Order: sequence, then C-alpha cells, then structure tokens
Amino acid sequence: MADLNLQAVHDEMVAVAYEAGRMILAANPADLDTGTKLNSVDIVTEADQAVEKMVSTRLSTSFPSVSFMGEETYKPGVRLGPEPTFVVDPIDGTTNFVHSFPNACISLGLAVDRRPAIGVIYNPWQDVLFTAISGQGAYMTRLRGSAPQKLPLARAPRPLQGLGTSLVAVEWGSGRDGPNFELKTDVFKRLAASRETGGAMVHSLRSLGSAALNLAAVAAGQGRRLLGRRAGGIMVSGNPGTWEPELESRVYMAVRGAPSGQKELVEEFWGVIGKRSMDYSV
Repeated sequence: MADLNLQAVHDEMVAVAYEAGRMILAANPADLDTGTKLNSVDIVTEADQAVEKMVSTRLSTSFPSVSFMGEETYKPGVRLGPEPTFVVDPIDGTTNFVHSFPNACISLGLAVDRRPAIGVIYNPWQDVLFTAISGQGAYMTRLRGSAPQKLPLARAPRPLQGLGTSLVAVEWGSGRDGPNFELKTDVFKRLAASRETGGAMVHSLRSLGSAALNLAAVAAGQGRRLLGRRAGGIMVSGNPGTWEPELESRVYMAVRGAPSGQKELVEEFWGVIGKRSMDYSV
C-alpha cells in the first residue's frame, strides 16, 4: 500500500461516486431492461451494468495497478486476493431502485491485504455521502460541497444498554427458503418478541433495503447495529463466536461506537441465535 496515495484514491472514488449518482438519477427504472440472478428478488438492471462499467473504466484508468471486483461482473468462486482491489456494488438496493423507492446507493471500497482501506457510499436521492479512510475516521457529507461531519454524529455517544433499547437494522436478502431463511426469520421474531415470551423486545427492526446504507446509518449513530469501525464501532460475525470475521465471510454484525456495552450487546445477540449459524459457503 506504500505506493498508493490513499487520499488521492479516496478523492477519485468520491468523484466516481458522484458521477455514478448522476447516472442513477438520470435512469428511469420503468424504461430499463430488468433481469434476475438467483431468483425473482435478486434483480439486476441495465443501470447496474452501465454504472459498473463507468466505475471500472474510470478507476482502472486512474489506478491501473489496482485490481477490480464488481457485483455485476463477479465470477462465482473468485476470491479477493492480498493485492489492492477495488470492490464495487454499482447500485446497492436495486429492488428499491426498480420500485422508485429513493433509498439506494453506490458502494465503493478499496481492500488491501484483504482488509478495508477506503470506503465510499453515496445515496444520490438524498445527496448524502459517507466516506472513510483507514486510520483517519469516517465522515458524512449531507449535501455536495458542504463541510463533512465526523462520525458518529453524536458528540457524546450514549452507552449501549442491551438489545432491549436498540434499534436494529436487518435485511431479508434474496434467499427465501431453506435452513438459512428459517433461521433468519426465527431470529427476527425473537429479536422483536416480548421478553415475557423469551424475546429481546428491541425497540424495532429497520430494513432500508441496502446493506451499505444500513451500515452507514449505524456508523452515523442512527442505529445500534451494522457498521462503523472507523466511527468507533465494531464489526463481528453474525454467527456466534467469531470476533474478527474475514472480509468475505458475508455474515456480519456491526455495533455503533459507544463508551461501553459493545461486547455485552454482541454476546446478547449471539445468545438469541444460540448454537445455530448461517451458512453462506456456496
């Protein structure tokens, strides 16, 4: 990573994200060819493919020594290597996009040695940009050209007091049958159920339709769980027992920055799951 100027890479990724946002806003979902991958809720559009092509072209031109891994051009079985690699989801929240629900984003990352070095998330409908550089904190820019705000937004984040006082971000995903789906729906039910029936009785569950925006919301301190390492949060496995998940483990739990209570919240959540675990090995 010594030969990469992370600030320069970050600045170009931000410029690319804004250009992608312009393309996304200009697209009319009703006029686009829409296809599916895994099933009818795993959607891809012409806009996804066009944005990824633009991102790949610009980043590869600016940084030809950096590899590229995109959501729409990914080949099953390909693993992220130690070399610097851009990791891109051109439209995270495609289902929201095709329904004209204004809660989707472009998600850009740079991984080095299989660890995140830079992250950029941009929701063009709300004109909200989230950025982070390893070791330099995380920031949110509400409107293009305005001053970035350091995350979390709260000047003095409150201690975490357990799942019972938490707002939890979850996603349904595209798998709608089988043991993973059964486990997921059971965990959602146990998180929401009253304590009298053995549940955690969280304040509520939120599903933004974009995993990246869920993570950004937690980094900002707008929720209790789902990303923010650069904002003082922690990222662990959604499956019990793994405090340092691999970058491609696919089953994550993130907890917002707080002066105390992070470890206890994770262990309480793992207790809801029990000895079961999600399997994304295929």
